[in-house]
Amino acid sequence: MVQRPRGTRDFTPPVMARRLAFEQLLEERARRHGFKRVQTPVFESLDLFTAKSGPGVVSQLYAFEDKGGRPLTLRPELTAPVMRMIAEEMRNDTKPLRLSYYGQCYRYEEFKKGRYREFFQYGVELIGATGPLAEAEVIALAIDMLDACGLENWEIRIGHVGILKGALTGLGLSAEAPEGATEPPVASAMRFLDKGDDAGLANLFESNGIDPTNAAPLRALADLKGGAETLGPARAILESLAGVSLEALDDLQTTLDAVAHLAPAPPSLAVDLTVARGLDYYTGMVFEVKVPEMGGEGQVLGGGSYKLLHLFGLPDLDPCCGFGLGFDRVLLALEAQAEAAGRDEVVPGERDPLGTIAVIPFGIDSSHVLPIVAALRNAGERVDLELRGRKIGKAMKWANSTGAAFTIVVGPNDLESGQAMLKSLVSGEQQAVALNAEALHAAIAAMRS
Repeated sequence: MVQRPRGTRDFTPPVMARRLAFEQLLEERARRHGFKRVQTPVFESLDLFTAKSGPGVVSQLYAFEDKGGRPLTLRPELTAPVMRMIAEEMRNDTKPLRLSYYGQCYRYEEFKKGRYREFFQYGVELIGATGPLAEAEVIALAIDMLDACGLENWEIRIGHVGILKGALTGLGLSAEAPEGATEPPVASAMRFLDKGDDAGLANLFESNGIDPTNAAPLRALADLKGGAETLGPARAILESLAGVSLEALDDLQTTLDAVAHLAPAPPSLAVDLTVARGLDYYTGMVFEVKVPEMGGEGQVLGGGSYKLLHLFGLPDLDPCCGFGLGFDRVLLALEAQAEAAGRDEVVPGERDPLGTIAVIPFGIDSSHVLPIVAALRNAGERVDLELRGRKIGKAMKWANSTGAAFTIVVGPNDLESGQAMLKSLVSGEQQAVALNAEALHAAIAAMRS
């Protein structure tokens, strides 16, 4: 028997209904914040991703040559394709652009809980406006989305690449890799701070002609924990270091103040000056969201300000700001939280009181009810027509099993009387209604209210 490929999934109707509802919720929140949906191809030129991440990324991709010998790959993420689209299709559009996107991505790697070879990503990008307020708009949308979907007990960690990077360059470390080196001294210092390697940091300073005692205040800066109130101690530390600018810290303060006005309060907000997310890519504010129930794979969202459009000949539009939301991972987190709290998840057969109407003709030619089915659908109702000619008992079981909210039963006597039996499967209420779409639609609306 042919089975689905490793690292992929099938989605049955009940599962798909939940996924569609989540996608629609995210898109509705994005629209409220002024973002508009775009879409890019599932496969792209391989060069698009090697230009961004280097040739080493090819081993993680579903890369191939088409019949013309062109190197292509299934997209591993959506930010670079959106940047390519902007350069090709939207470079003259009014800025700033607020774009949202959603789709399948592919990475060839061992899959584990919450990570698949085919996965789904939702994201947004704000292009053509920079600075603290633009960054606050992006963070506020992320918080709004997670708040609206009902996720609990999550933490958003916000940092700014420019703070530690600016402190290190202000002390004299270079942001450029010397000849023969694999990374710039600033990147090495950030790595030492992230790992808590104070000796390595002091040795790096000394080898670059910098007083190694500067490692101690930088360690204190990196170790600051807490919310927005930690910016006060951070300012004091930076002021103690000669030649270090406070501009990035001021920007982060402005961003956090704006977020407090634009978004609901998250369950936990922490300022973490070691959130780096890649020094060669991110340039300013960076943030990520973690959910404890996901364990070591706890990150469900991440983003920040970055430079990428210069690769497409649009340096004036850098930096951009955006985030990617792990669609599958947020759903898994919601499931884990529901299970821990003993709540029932959406299950097959659960009824939406505004949901489907099952029309059941029995003992008659179905053509008698087809005009009613069409008219109800044209009126905006979701109508499911019983097609197998079941006896009335089995037909009602069928309607129950599909999760229908209402049934309309039409038999020979109903045709003679000009009435049909309408029943709410939510409340159990039933009544005879004139056998025409207008009357049935009105009766259904009355039962809903």
